Order: sequence, then structure tokens, then C-alpha cells
Amino acid sequence: MTLLSLQGVTAYYGAIQALRGVDLEVNQGEIVTLIGANGAGKSTLMMTICGSPRARDGRIVLDGTDITGRPTHEIMHMGLAQAPEGRRIFARMSVHENLLMGAQVVK
Repeated sequence: MTLLSLQGVTAYYGAIQALRGVDLEVNQGEIVTLIGANGAGKSTLMMTICGSPRARDGRIVLDGTDITGRPTHEIMHMGLAQAPEGRRIFARMSVHENLLMGAQVVK
């Protein structure tokens, strides 16, 4: 079962194209790694999946629901969160605890 699917995803920072036509499929139970040089777009890809920056072209589908162009808070409500490397906001907490904090809804 496909959990996450990207088809032709393109993203920009202003006029600078950061991602060009990215295709990716992650099935339930798989572990996937992104490997590349600094500036290759690994972090940008993860942030684009989470909604910021938004994909300018292409399609992002999470668990059967098209999330392309949805605001970050809506994507978070669907259960998608991340804990980016190097941002030590909660340095003494585990990765799991950081993800839980990132997924909390503020009212």
C-alpha cells in the first residue's frame, strides 16, 4: 500500500527553482533515506511535502489524499510531522518526543 507518493513535484524559493520534477513512492512499512550533497534539495523536499514551501507543480498524495497546496497545519492534522536536523529547539528530548511536540495542535 502506497503511503506517500510524489509525482513531478517542483518547488521554488522566490525565483530560484529548488526541486525539479521529483517522483517518489513510499510504501507502508518501508524505510527510505534521502542521500545527496549539501544544497541538493533533501531538506527542501521534506519541507515541501509538509507544505512549506508549497509545490508549484506536481502532486503529493499522503495515504490516498492529495495534500498538494494544503496549508502546513492541515497536513499536520493528517499526522505528518518532521524533526529537522540541527534545529535544537528541544535538544534534551528524543526524536519521538520532538515529533509529538511538532504534531501538537495549538488552539
